[in-house]
Amino acid sequence: MLYSQNISVLEMKRVFFAIIGIILFSAALFADEVSFVISAPKSVVVGRNFQVQYTVNSTKVGEPIVPFADFKLLAGPYQSTYSRMMSSEVNGVYTTHSENGITYTYTLLAEKEGTFTLPAATIEVEGKKISSNTAKIKVLPQDKTNQSANGRSRRDNREQWSSSVNISNEELFVRAIINKTTVYEQEAVLLTFKAYTLVNLTNLSIPNIDIKDCVLQSVDLPQSREGDIEHYNGTNYRVYTWQQFVLFPQKSGEIAIPSIEYEATVGVGGDVFDIMFNGRPSSVKKVLRTAPIKLNVKELPAGKPIGFSGGVGNFRLKSSLSTNELKANEAVTLRLVISGVGNMKLIKTPEIEFPESFEVYDPKIENRFKLTNSGFSGDKVIEYLAIPRQPGEFTIPAPKLSYFDTQSGEYKTIETESYTLNVAKGKEGSNEVVASFVSKEELKMLGQDVRYIKTGAAKLQKAGEYFFASTTYLLCYIVPLLLFAIYIMLYYKQMRDNADISGLRIKKANSIAVKRLKVSQKLLKENNKELFYDEILKALWGYVSDKLNIPVSRLTKDNVAAELSAKGVSADIISELETVLNECEFARYAPGDAAAAMDNVYKKAMEIIGKMENTIKR
Repeated sequence: MLYSQNISVLEMKRVFFAIIGIILFSAALFADEVSFVISAPKSVVVGRNFQVQYTVNSTKVGEPIVPFADFKLLAGPYQSTYSRMMSSEVNGVYTTHSENGITYTYTLLAEKEGTFTLPAATIEVEGKKISSNTAKIKVLPQDKTNQSANGRSRRDNREQWSSSVNISNEELFVRAIINKTTVYEQEAVLLTFKAYTLVNLTNLSIPNIDIKDCVLQSVDLPQSREGDIEHYNGTNYRVYTWQQFVLFPQKSGEIAIPSIEYEATVGVGGDVFDIMFNGRPSSVKKVLRTAPIKLNVKELPAGKPIGFSGGVGNFRLKSSLSTNELKANEAVTLRLVISGVGNMKLIKTPEIEFPESFEVYDPKIENRFKLTNSGFSGDKVIEYLAIPRQPGEFTIPAPKLSYFDTQSGEYKTIETESYTLNVAKGKEGSNEVVASFVSKEELKMLGQDVRYIKTGAAKLQKAGEYFFASTTYLLCYIVPLLLFAIYIMLYYKQMRDNADISGLRIKKANSIAVKRLKVSQKLLKENNKELFYDEILKALWGYVSDKLNIPVSRLTKDNVAAELSAKGVSADIISELETVLNECEFARYAPGDAAAAMDNVYKKAMEIIGKMENTIKR
């Protein structure tokens, strides 16, 4: 019993000291988190006063030292204290504490135009000096119009209630602004719609934007938009960035960005009795239209390198191989990482020339990029799955990426290192690896099946007459011999057909393409745009690969066109095939009626495969 009591006392001591330790650790932690922060407006008007605040989360402080070299100090500091509850977690234990601080407010005057930096202020906290952050302030000129006698603008107070139901185009309007007026095809252009107001703008519509011959990507903006002051045409407006898009022009020439219509709601001044008895509205609607813009798009220069990816921007390329040593019929993965800024969504997958004895499957693509003002920025990861079928030493050539560099205005080709692969002989009778043309995670092993053979002799019955040397007796020998001979002939024919892999691929090309088109038809009904175009591309490329006996790793539009022409396929059919392939590669990102475009592509693919099947003779 005494032993039990000693244990309880010991445990209580441990708990007590643990609690004290947590409290002291929390106090030390919070003591180290002393901050001194400046809060200032981004833009002010010359000749107008404004306020700057410095906040320190401690009350054991000395007087702050605040330099204002570029601004005139009118008043301050006005000192105010605050107190708030804070919570934190330490080793799974939640603790709360109260935070006390002081805010110092200064009133300043901007005396000259320009962009100035408020330097860091310093303050002493419990004998230790700490510094604040800095802040940039843009000082705008005064309004050139509507000046009063004392030189101050009548529109100094922004977002006023309008005194009239008629809002002029100078008091409220929307501008469409592009950051470049001349670009190359596929080069990113930032399109911004800004609302400029001198009145109380309470609401503004968000119309759908569609620009012909451009792929649009919407930029995410915060839902609670904060306005800023901007000097435009001699007047200082409250400005809201309302919508932003990144455009990728799809063709050269002049592209027109049309006028966009917005509906604005403006608060109108007046007392309650004026609104109730005289029918004066509390708000009015106004339709705003942006001015159209012309974008000049230059055609990409001549001399595109072989294997041009369609990339426009600035990119880098890295590669890695999962292993350099493996056995026949084992899988190896080549991983490419394309990084940079530009039209990354539209970059074609680089073609890797694997050895002929390698079975190569469709690459797995992972997009890890985000939209920025300069286009898509980030990484595009491509994984190629290949299976060597024969032992030996093989070389995988260095992967290459050709793109157009918008900074230098030239084509560039970047490449990584080549890889040497040592393939050892696999085990005899080992199972064959089969892939589903998706990724190595979906690989399956084809097991060896042996059918059960039934045994046992058949029971004979007497025929009622002498059976030896009769017709039935002879047929019992001749018929099995004939059946056995037929079986042997069919067996050897099947073996020859199985050995002739190319012939087997040619025979099954149409049936495999039809199966894939059925899958794409299902995706069409589901309106699954991206997977639909992927399946159409697999059907078309897979058909020409099988029909022309060209390895997937060596498929290009040029050699396919040459082989089809040699097989007697007309130039019109070849042109139709190339058109559908191009449509599939770009249609997934193009705006417009997706369902109609998908249905049109599906019909064209069916017709092209049918025409080639009727033309090509083996």
